[in-house]
Amino acid sequence: MKAKEFYNVAIYLRLSRDDEDIDGSKAESNSISSQRDMIRSFIRKQDNMEIYDIYVDDGWSGANFDRPEFKRMMKDIEAGHVDCVIVKDLSRLGRDYIEAGRLIQKTFPAFSVRFIALTDHFDSLTADYNETSLVVPVKNFVNDSYSRDISGKVRSHQKVKRENGDFIGAFAVYGYKKSVDNRNLLVPDDYAADIVRKIFTWKMEGYSNLCIARKLDDAGILSPMEYKKMQGEKLCTGFVTGVKSKWSAVAVKRILTNENYTGTLVQGREEKVNYKVNKSVMKPEDEWIKVNDAHEAIISKEDFEIVQDLLRIDTRAYSGEEKAHIYSGLLFCGDCMEPMLRRVSRYNGKETVSFICSTKNKGGDCTRHTISEEDLRHLVLTGLRQQVSLFMDKARVLEHIEQMEINFEEVVSFDREIEKLHKEQDKYLSLRAGLYEDLKKNIITEEDFKNFRAIYEKRYQELEEAISNQEETIKKLFKSGVTAGIQLERMKSVMQITELDRMTLLSFVKCILVYEDKRVYLELRHKELFSKVIMLADYAVTKGQIYRGEAV
Repeated sequence: MKAKEFYNVAIYLRLSRDDEDIDGSKAESNSISSQRDMIRSFIRKQDNMEIYDIYVDDGWSGANFDRPEFKRMMKDIEAGHVDCVIVKDLSRLGRDYIEAGRLIQKTFPAFSVRFIALTDHFDSLTADYNETSLVVPVKNFVNDSYSRDISGKVRSHQKVKRENGDFIGAFAVYGYKKSVDNRNLLVPDDYAADIVRKIFTWKMEGYSNLCIARKLDDAGILSPMEYKKMQGEKLCTGFVTGVKSKWSAVAVKRILTNENYTGTLVQGREEKVNYKVNKSVMKPEDEWIKVNDAHEAIISKEDFEIVQDLLRIDTRAYSGEEKAHIYSGLLFCGDCMEPMLRRVSRYNGKETVSFICSTKNKGGDCTRHTISEEDLRHLVLTGLRQQVSLFMDKARVLEHIEQMEINFEEVVSFDREIEKLHKEQDKYLSLRAGLYEDLKKNIITEEDFKNFRAIYEKRYQELEEAISNQEETIKKLFKSGVTAGIQLERMKSVMQITELDRMTLLSFVKCILVYEDKRVYLELRHKELFSKVIMLADYAVTKGQIYRGEAV
């Protein structure tokens, strides 16, 4: 490369957040300032150089070249405005040794651009073959290795903090803010938290996500993005427009499905492809890091589970109505398990409401299962009261169990559900063992053997998990008493009500199945806990330690 009489210089400055040289009290890092001062001092001593522009990527990784100021500099080079690039050292240009080498050895020479790295004492104008082809590649490789090492350490450090329940996100989820005393702890933002509670309540009352979004906009409530901007947070998004962002059905659903509101800190949903590519991919949910009770809950776990059930079912309101009917998302045909349709008939000024099977309504292979709204209300209310009454009677018996000496293992062996699951497990063990004999006798092929063995093993593991869940429910009752997971006060109120409302239904009923001849089956929430309470009461009676509901 021949020397020029005069050079228009691009000063390129870069510092990654991982370089740990950031002073939060200043607008830019101390290292950026020192880089600028060093290069300016060098240029002042040259009589054939003038600064064309300064390009600063402060807080950008050198693992790749997808940096805004670097791209701007390359455009100026391509336009012929710059013919000399000066950096403090080779690592400031970049830590990807392949791309850095291509820039220094091919791209810059192709545009007749002189490249200088001050502290590495490299100047492409005077560098010989050894420097260009040996020394620089080795230094770039070392820089690349450093970047890989730093990336691994950062990931490991972040994983430990997540597992410890420390919030490490840049911005708190809507409804929370970072604690003033501990920036890794989320605390409720009273105003936004109240909006989150309203969103969950409206959803349970039967409003659609879109209708909730409209209600929020009509009330003049700022969307999460606009609220964060108002709070002074510097949000970056790929959807930047000059229009004020509004609430949307998507934004509402994002809130309704966010488990963080239950006090469970959920992090690590995404991960970068690698340290060189500034792109993240979504991880499977079983790889997310969840820490229970990491911060104060805004929404109870019970209400969150109810909303998740509703989101899995079509609960749209009928035309002309603002919200769905009281049974929406709960009422199903007992035979085909499809939702029941609400029908309104008007005759002589009188309105009659009934429900029919949606499969039959579409001409499918099922019967009508017709039931009037009045009959359904009576049956559901009566059934709910009976179930609650039964449970409350058993719960009163259990109040004495805490004073009794009860062996946990003995109780587990008394549980008929667990006993049934163990027997089914034994059946699959026998089936799996018999496969070897069938294979030896050529009754089944090698492929059949592998397929059936996989099926039996999967079913065995599913049963193992079911047994574990059943035992965990009993442990919860032993540890926390009857109130574990059940709101007894709310249950007592059911005994007093004369009219059903949607919130009561959602609190206690998971689904309602309607069969022919107007038979109705209620599947209650917490049914496993209910069954365990009844089992413990039966166990106590069997042991003879309780007689007619009183301790002996």
